[in-house]
Amino acid sequence: MTTLPLTGGCQCGAVRFACDAEPQNVHVCHCRMCQKAVGGPFAVICPVLKTAFRVTRGEIAWFRSSELARRGFCRDCGTPMIFDYPEFPDIGVLSGCFDQPDRVPPVIQYGNESRVGWYAHLSELPGERPTYSEDPMGYLPRIKASNRQHPDHDTQTWPPADHEA
Repeated sequence: MTTLPLTGGCQCGAVRFACDAEPQNVHVCHCRMCQKAVGGPFAVICPVLKTAFRVTRGEIAWFRSSELARRGFCRDCGTPMIFDYPEFPDIGVLSGCFDQPDRVPPVIQYGNESRVGWYAHLSELPGERPTYSEDPMGYLPRIKASNRQHPDHDTQTWPPADHEA
């Protein structure tokens, strides 16, 4: 059982949300529209009832991606956050927007006709070491010192008091 609410938001923190129910039928979507909407090879969509979804900070901006659907994003940082059929009872939150995306694992895949050919081989790629396990140019401390990404929770103020813009 998942501890509720599930919280999340955009990269800059201007938009935050909470889900008071667990997403159902979390899915990987490989369709070209989703690929373009997230700027990646697939989207992971977490449908949650609209009655259990609430924006806790800011406002979601919308792009009408078709006659039937719209995509929600942060107007400030551009983070794609939502897939929505307005007449449906649920709203699709993109998994990467959750503070703890591990808590919303996919259970099925759709749009497989557009799946990129290399997808099946991802698990074969190297990637056991942390990104900056070797950092000869000192990027990690520079990124940490200038990071504008909102933390994955709302228990602290943002930006932190010692943060200089």
